[in-house]
Amino acid sequence: MRYLDRLQPLALLVMRLALGAVMLAHGYHKVFGGLQHHAQFVASLGLPAWTAYLSSFTEFFGGLLVLLGLFTRVAAFALCINMSVAILKVHLHKGLMGPGGYEFPLALAALAFALIFLGAGPIAFDHIRAPGGGKFK
Repeated sequence: MRYLDRLQPLALLVMRLALGAVMLAHGYHKVFGGLQHHAQFVASLGLPAWTAYLSSFTEFFGGLLVLLGLFTRVAAFALCINMSVAILKVHLHKGLMGPGGYEFPLALAALAFALIFLGAGPIAFDHIRAPGGGKFK
């Protein structure tokens, strides 16, 4: 099974693209059109309204950074926290499965958690900007 090790860069790319695309899309709708509505929703959860802006921009810009593979670990950390709060405050009481359940946010949080520790991989801007990262081994 050692031949599968050569595909790890591709696996990291797929993880990044999946997480980045979903988070960018969710953040886009909040940042460009639903920011006030999202702020009201977050305030109704008992959180300060300003955290809605923080979560919206985290989803949008964090998703973009993960998609590009730029500052991936930092962006993934922010996204993991964002998804954890979403699970605890919005989805947990609805159960794992079903409408509004936490299975999807949990999967996104798990992807972000893995990227915190694994990094972006060699098919990313992080690999280029890292010291000695422009060289393929």
